[in-house]
Order: sequence, then structure tokens, then C-alpha cells
Amino acid sequence: MVHHVDVPVVSVGNLTLGGTGKTPMVAWLVRWFAEHGVHAAVVSRGYGAKPGEANDEAMEMRQSLPEVPHLQNPDRVAAARLAMEKFDAKAIVLDDGFQHRRLGRDLDIVLLDALEPFGFGDVFPRGMLREPIEGLRRADVVVLSRADLLDVAGRAAVWETVRRYAPEAIEVEAAHVPRRLISISGESAALDSVRGQSVAAFCGIGNPAGFRRTLEGCGCRVVGFRELSDHHRYTPADLAELSTWAEKLGAPALLCTGKDLVKLSFASPSRLPLWAVRIELEFLAGRESLELRLQKLLPSGYVGAS
Repeated sequence: MVHHVDVPVVSVGNLTLGGTGKTPMVAWLVRWFAEHGVHAAVVSRGYGAKPGEANDEAMEMRQSLPEVPHLQNPDRVAAARLAMEKFDAKAIVLDDGFQHRRLGRDLDIVLLDALEPFGFGDVFPRGMLREPIEGLRRADVVVLSRADLLDVAGRAAVWETVRRYAPEAIEVEAAHVPRRLISISGESAALDSVRGQSVAAFCGIGNPAGFRRTLEGCGCRVVGFRELSDHHRYTPADLAELSTWAEKLGAPALLCTGKDLVKLSFASPSRLPLWAVRIELEFLAGRESLELRLQKLLPSGYVGAS
């Protein structure tokens, strides 16, 4: 049974296992609603978190958008209602919600990662699809993330496949652009500080290849790269071992993702600087069509409401 709430619900999800860049998309949507006078809350299942704790995505969002309520609950209908009652949310952004049908939504946004958009064509465990590719028929908007990593012909091939299943969906292309470096203490530094420098990097995320490509875009020289399991829980021993490894490589700094950094809050100043690369979404095509669709969801009287 589908349960609807009295505010717009926008779902951000994907077809494949691993990271497609949902968190930057969720953050962009929350900011978009705020710019149009609508206070939005994020609702998610809380995958990978221990009971009573926030997961990686929630901790990262609290750091970058501390004013935005983020409710995690396997019962996402209850979480959405609580967001409205307790935080006066006027819109809900449902994180990782494409396969979740119980909470009704007004817009379904599906992200495809340019590095492997269709999960090798098979449902897990044979491939990386969460559901058959025919599920794209439910999508209102399809976003090709990291689209800058494909040439024109590669993008065209992806869209040709998408149109077989979702011919009416809005087509959007986006890039994940590194903007700055963030330390555990919240200090910010320009990307130029590592440009041309040797660095050692590590991550425990669903798409480590995407992070490595991001590092290349920062202009630094990656002399070592370690992939840990998705949602890896770091210990002081882990950080000490990573620091020793980086020193042996002659790297003067350690780099990780924002999702890794928020789980290293226990870290004290170490021998090597530790930075996370802050990523933001940059649209390459389709933004105007997406915004026109979002504007139709705005309550009467809000900025841009149709």
C-alpha cells in the first residue's frame, strides 16, 4: 500500500549497487528548495548504520548542511510524517528511494553512473543491478552522473538505452566537481594546495573508481590508493596504519572522501595532513527542464510556484 503525505516528495535513487552520486544530488535538491522558500527535510532508511546511530551519508550531510533535518528510519512513511510534525518540513527529499514504494512520491529521480550505468546488464549477484533495467520505466528524471567522463558517443549510447525504457523521462547530465579540501576540524583549503603534489588516498565507498577519477581532476599525483569495504568503520589503528603507508610512499598528505572523513572524527592531529575532497554537483545539460518540473511541485505562494 502506498502512503502519501501532504507535502511534495522527491525521490533520489539508482538502479545499481554502489555509489552513483546520490548525496550531491540530494544536497542540491535541498538547497534548491531553500532558494525557493521551501524548508525541506531528508528521509532515508539509514543503510549501514548501527541502531541509534547515523550512517555515512547522514553524518556527511550534517557537516555540509547542518540546518537540514535528516531522519533515518526503515519506516520512511513514519519518518516523513515526523519531519513534517517536528521540523515543519514543507518538502521531503527521499534518499535512496527508487526501490522503496511505500512512501508515495511526486517525482522519481534516478541516477546512472557513467562508469557503469547499467550494472553489467544483470541483477546482483550476476551483475550490479538492484532490479531489472525495465524498472527505469518508473523514472520521471534520469541523471547521468559523472557524464564528463564519457565522450559524446558514449553519452549518446547511454541515452539510447534509457529511451527504450523511459522515453518520456527528463534527461539530465551532471559532473561531480571537486570544490575544496576539508579537514576534520572543519578547516577549508583550496584545491591548489595539492595540485601537482604527491598524495596517498583511501576510501570506503561504493564506487572507489569514481573517487580516483575525481582525484585526477584535482591535478594531484596519486602515488598510492587503497580501497576499503563500503561503509568501512575506521579505528585509530586504521588511521595509524594508513599514515605509515603514506609516509613510506613519500606522500606528504592523505586524501579521502567526505563520507570517510566524518567517520574519522576521533583522529587527533597526525604526522600527515588529512583532507577530504568536497564534491558538488555541476549540471552539464538538462538543468532547466529539471527545474521547470520541480517548480510544479512548489506550494502556491512560494518563489517560482506555477
